[in-house]
This record gives sequence, structure tokens and C-alpha cells, in this order.
Amino acid sequence: MIKIAIVEDEAAVRDQLTDYVRCYTRQYGTEFEVTCFTDGDEILENYRPAFDIIFLDVEMKRLNGMETAQRIRELDDDVLLIFITNMAQYAIKGYSVGALDYVLKPVPYFAFSQQLQKAVNQLARRARHYLAVPVDGGMRRLDTAAIYYMESDGHKVCLYTEDGDFIAPGALKAFEEKLANRPFARCNSGYLVNLAQVHGVQQSEVQVGPHTLQISRPRRKAFLAALADYIGGEGV
Repeated sequence: MIKIAIVEDEAAVRDQLTDYVRCYTRQYGTEFEVTCFTDGDEILENYRPAFDIIFLDVEMKRLNGMETAQRIRELDDDVLLIFITNMAQYAIKGYSVGALDYVLKPVPYFAFSQQLQKAVNQLARRARHYLAVPVDGGMRRLDTAAIYYMESDGHKVCLYTEDGDFIAPGALKAFEEKLANRPFARCNSGYLVNLAQVHGVQQSEVQVGPHTLQISRPRRKAFLAALADYIGGEGV
């Protein structure tokens, strides 16, 4: 379960954002545990890195959000910070403390849900995911984030990774199904590409780690759409 903190001194806004989280759960099925704080001082008291996402009001009466964020960052490098503010120029300063983004008051549900989706996607990418691959008469446990791409080779699949290259029996489609919830897409019928390893696209070629692969005309539209969705969700 994803743990969210809402730090906001206006009770009506706290209630609204809590309702938005519930609405998001009804819409997408993602479960959250929400804890509310009325000021920066309150969340900082005995702070431990227990939250995944913090929605943080910039302008609060006792301790403002920017100073709160700076103190949180001294204790927690990983929590995702999203500022809530009346003025965008305050939020821009948030990038100095590694804030993911900001939403402007009054906060509409759509803008809030977009930022929450971005944070959920980032958390999912952080989570390590392993693939058990039969190689050389045994098994190899590969971190899927370290895979550049996979190539179909008859009844075998070649896996090109940061840790070396491996050959496994089977069909590319079977690996594609195992990776259905990970950021992988085909740039042509024979290549399954890790979108997180894509450095760039130039005409009919895609740079994947140190490799340059051809994008086929039939796969181009779907591949570029998948890549755009991935980059958009990452907030790049």
C-alpha cells in the first residue's frame, strides 16, 4: 500500500485532497494510506522515512512548505514531494529540494490526479522487478531494469543487458507477456525494447543503451506512442 502524507493548514483543503485520493482509488483501484498534518512542524516531529508521497502546502502559518521540505530532505532522500501553492513561482523553488512537481490552488481533481498518477508511476519504476531466465542448463535472475532489449532468434531469445548477453529458449511473445506490466514495447517484430533504456529516436532508428535498432514501419506508431506515454508518466 502506498503511504501518502498531506501537509496543509486549511482544513477544507485537507478534506478535499483526502476525498480526491479516495476518488482516485475508486477510479484506478490503487490503495493508499493517508495521514494528514496541519503544519510542517507537525510532520517533522519525530519524522521517519515512512511516506512514499508528501503533498505539501507552500504557505503555512508556523513553518512554510519550502523549509519543511528542506528539513525532510535532510532525513529522507526518497520520498516524492509535490507542492500545493497559490503561486507557481513559489513552487519552482521546489526543484532545489527535488520536488516532483506542484499543483495550483484551488486544486481541481484532474490536476491532482495527474500528479498522483505521475508519482505512482515513479514509485512503480523504482520497485525492482526480476525475471527468471533459463540459461546454460540453469537459471539466471535478471533485473528487468538492466535489460536493454530482447531479440527473437528462432526458438531462442537473446537478452542484451548491462550485465552481459544471455540466450534463453522460448519465444519473444512469452517474454513480452511476462513483462506486460513493465515499460517494454516492440520497435519491430523481432525486438522487445526496454523504454527506460531508450536514449533517443532518429528517423527509423532507436538508440537503446549502446545499441542502435531499426524501427519497422508497421510498429512505428505504436512504439512511439508507448515511448511518449512512458516519458510523459515520468515527467520528463
